[in-house]
Amino acid sequence: MMNLMHWRLLVAVADAENISRAAERYGITQSGASQALTQMEEALGVKVFVRDRRQTTATAIGQQIIDRARRMLSEFESIQNLVDASRGCHLGRITLASFPSVFANLLPPLLQSFSRRHPGIEIVSLEGTDEEVEQWLTNSSIDLGVVLNPCPSRGALLLGRDSWVAAVPANHDLARKSSVSTVALKDLVEEPFILATGGCYLNGQSLVEREGLQLKDIKITVRDWTTAFALISEGMGISIVPASTLPVDRRGMRVFELSKPIYREFGLVCSSAGESTPSAQAFLNDIRKSALGSDLPMTVHSTETKVA
Repeated sequence: MMNLMHWRLLVAVADAENISRAAERYGITQSGASQALTQMEEALGVKVFVRDRRQTTATAIGQQIIDRARRMLSEFESIQNLVDASRGCHLGRITLASFPSVFANLLPPLLQSFSRRHPGIEIVSLEGTDEEVEQWLTNSSIDLGVVLNPCPSRGALLLGRDSWVAAVPANHDLARKSSVSTVALKDLVEEPFILATGGCYLNGQSLVEREGLQLKDIKITVRDWTTAFALISEGMGISIVPASTLPVDRRGMRVFELSKPIYREFGLVCSSAGESTPSAQAFLNDIRKSALGSDLPMTVHSTETKVA
């Protein structure tokens, strides 16, 4: 069954001429986008795109379908704007706070999609530690905030989750064992440790302590993930980090999944001020609708990179 998400994805692929770029724009996986397009083509009974490794182009009938899809989506947005205006949420400002890794990985496609549908609403994005976000929510300095592992009673909207991974120097004994793909926390506690916190109460040390273990040799504590990865690559020690913080260039280190997976969840929570703000409620409703028609909540995993 086709929904608006399918039609928006169809147009996005036509614009980008690439499934991966279109999927990234909408915050879904490449495989999820490819599967959705295949389902559309099967439902329509025609081939909409010709796909090859470098480019995705529309067929003759596909271009006609895409043109009509654009008009349909434009009319839908006009209807949405009309409804928003009647509810008083077509204009306004939303103050949204989160910690950096969520802004970098999960929020951009959601914010872009919302802005396209509600151009009259301004979104002010604030970065802070998880503790600062919680404080801002408590005193209603913000409308919405992304928090870690929210309890069910808060009515949080789950955006995704992040797996914790172990990062070790390329010259470490573990990195030399090509047959090893996962490691246990208990095998890491004796190692020289780079404690990276990212300004969050959840970090390598707190995770280890939750398992009844203790880090024996904390070499240095840093807040910035980039600094931590530089120290690991230089052979200063190992660390446990969220997968979403891993750099693209991982030369000088190797990444392992934990043998007993541990995740941190990201939940969108509304402050008391946000609960009475039409634009903030429009944003929440928009994200809920997106979640129904996409891969949300999304899980961020590490991707193993071989080192020389």
